[in-house]
Amino acid sequence: MPTTTKARGNGTSRLDTTPSLVPTGREIQSFDAVRDLPIELGRKARATSCTLLNEILSDSMILYALYKKHHWNVSGPTFYQLHLLFDKHAAEQAELIDELAERVKMLGGVAVGDPRHAAELTTIERAPDGAEDVPEMLTRLLEAHRTIIAKVREGTKTTEKTEDYGTNDLLMGDVLRRHEMQVWFLAEHLVDLPLTEG
Repeated sequence: MPTTTKARGNGTSRLDTTPSLVPTGREIQSFDAVRDLPIELGRKARATSCTLLNEILSDSMILYALYKKHHWNVSGPTFYQLHLLFDKHAAEQAELIDELAERVKMLGGVAVGDPRHAAELTTIERAPDGAEDVPEMLTRLLEAHRTIIAKVREGTKTTEKTEDYGTNDLLMGDVLRRHEMQVWFLAEHLVDLPLTEG
């Protein structure tokens, strides 16, 4: 709480602008808890959706980080094209991450936000710390997309059964289509065709 102090000279008071830090680590909602919100969807359905969304969110955060890593470390004759493509895909993943996290909140859950927590939950294989060559980068990204797409397809079936149509729409309309588009753009770079006929 700011304190009022007496100013010198004219006798007026002013506020102390020193930050008031508080102890950290106190949770106001545990990660697995789901708050009740008036959205006419049962707690069990919302909890199920929050769990599957957080799994997809965690994988998406790892995929975003892979795209940025490859964006920075790509090299070779296709450097310029892939440097730009990886950054574009990373930006698109960042948008999906935000939409997934906000959907968890709309359902009354707590969204994964810490990358260390995401690393604990993800099922995407960890990349080596060093740089990989382009075919390995592309393959790693495609495998990460495959992992997420499998979870998204399963999630659409689950949310159809639980009548969570908002989550179903997000997964089918935004997440699945974006991943399928990104897979197409990446996979075409692994087609072994000569640049010219000789």
